[in-house]
Amino acid sequence: MVAGSEEEQALPVEANYLEDWPLRPWLLAGLGAVSGLIIHLILESEGESGLGAAIATFFFFAFVAATFVLRPTRLIESAIFALGVGAVMGGIAYIVADLGSSRAGTEFAFAAGVFFSLLAIPLFQAAFHRRKWATPYAETHFHVWTDAVSAGGALAFVGLSWLVLWLLHALFSIVGIEVIEKLIETDGFVGAFMGATFGGAMGVLRNQLGVLGTLQRVVMLVFALLAVPFAVALLIFLTILLFSGGSALWEATDSATPVLLSCAVFAFIFCNAIVRDDDEARSGNVVMQAAALVLAACILPLAIFAAISMGIRIDQHGLTPERIWALIAIVIATAYGLAYWAALVRGRMAAWCDYLRRANMHLAAVTCVIALILALPLFDFGAISTRDQLARLESGETPVEEFDFNALRWDFGDAGGDALAELAQSDDPDIAQLAQETQNAEGRYYGSRTAAERREVVENTDFGDMDEATRAAVGAYIRDEIYLCEVACRADVVGETDRGQLVALIPNQNWNGVKLLLVTPGNERAIEQFIRNGRLQGERYGPDAARDPDAQLELRPFEGRQLYVGDEPVGDPFE
Repeated sequence: MVAGSEEEQALPVEANYLEDWPLRPWLLAGLGAVSGLIIHLILESEGESGLGAAIATFFFFAFVAATFVLRPTRLIESAIFALGVGAVMGGIAYIVADLGSSRAGTEFAFAAGVFFSLLAIPLFQAAFHRRKWATPYAETHFHVWTDAVSAGGALAFVGLSWLVLWLLHALFSIVGIEVIEKLIETDGFVGAFMGATFGGAMGVLRNQLGVLGTLQRVVMLVFALLAVPFAVALLIFLTILLFSGGSALWEATDSATPVLLSCAVFAFIFCNAIVRDDDEARSGNVVMQAAALVLAACILPLAIFAAISMGIRIDQHGLTPERIWALIAIVIATAYGLAYWAALVRGRMAAWCDYLRRANMHLAAVTCVIALILALPLFDFGAISTRDQLARLESGETPVEEFDFNALRWDFGDAGGDALAELAQSDDPDIAQLAQETQNAEGRYYGSRTAAERREVVENTDFGDMDEATRAAVGAYIRDEIYLCEVACRADVVGETDRGQLVALIPNQNWNGVKLLLVTPGNERAIEQFIRNGRLQGERYGPDAARDPDAQLELRPFEGRQLYVGDEPVGDPFE
């Protein structure tokens, strides 16, 4: 592209970003190859260590940031920014790896760091660090969309490159040449290849920002077309929800919040696809303008209903780290919704889009700072959740039989583990027993049943005349695999081996099959050996036989041994 052309002048971006830099593809391809190789080798050798994770993350994010911001003008400044993004994300990765399971929600903290990086890159490209609030919105908006388009195109090129490489491998294999396969299997090649192809593609695409600007407008037009039916659907949904008194939120609290927040995000994207950079670029279509108004107005009620849904859940079950993160997302969505309503009121029909664009700029900068703060280990949401859950237990708001001891052990980090240890010494025998059972569990229970509910399922199981030791072992197995016995089970000793007793576990009607367990002496748990996992299917095995409480269970000689339910063989012979 020739600098100063009409196409360039029409784009809302600094001229030096449109500058064709012939070195860019080669420089980024080289940086990508080196970064990819280092990341690959580190993950192969030191991936699980905190330092290894930090170094790999540093190179990954520094390289990715460089593909977006490096330019011949202000080269040192842009390089320092890219290294800074890598250093921030590397530090966050080190903290997350170092904390491990001792701090709850570390994966959300890392995600907040990624979100910070995604916001910081277009703000830096628009020189927000120099212009502050005088930064042109059109320029920032341009970078957001062209960054997304170029990244998508580069990723597509990486996939296509792999396809071509494998095609060439297949071609040369026909004549007995396996050099490409050996190259792919070379240690570090995968990382270097992906880094080089991504970097090279980004270099080529970033040299064509004018073309990308045109493609960006095409993408926004497609989004604008989707905005119309989406706005109509949101209106219908909100109308139904309002007239129902919000009853659906009481019945669907598990899934309502993420769905509502996702709809708010899409409403934001589609609305801005119509609003564009300025009023001249905004679509003049009356239907689309009406859709933009509806979408802008719908973000706040969606955020409010998400808050109500989450409030219901918290009122029922208390705080957890995940719910605290969801509350933060709701607060941010509500801030956007309020800002958009303020834009509609202040701008009325004439200038509301201008106020909306200003709100976008301010909220993007504020959200970027908030994301960085949340990525740092300043707040222990596991400790906050633990205090809330204990308060609910002590006040009786959460009955002992409904209290989720399992969450304390596995979801709340060290704070939850310490609290569980204290509850194990409680003067309340029920609390102490349930806490001790959870502490002694070798792995997390399947599903979300509380320890009390699992104990009740074990108590409802028919163990026949099984001795206490075997009964305790099989009971521990049922408690962990509760999906087998959600209503009631039957367990019988059906034989002996030199390694221990064989126990047949007949689940209820929710699971059509029979489990054969081996209980070894001295073990606290039944160990399923998968000798044969008999399934009763159709007429062949007579599925009703396994549900007959009076059916006789026995092992009979059959070229080995075979499990029988009544007179019906189950599965295949074993031994």
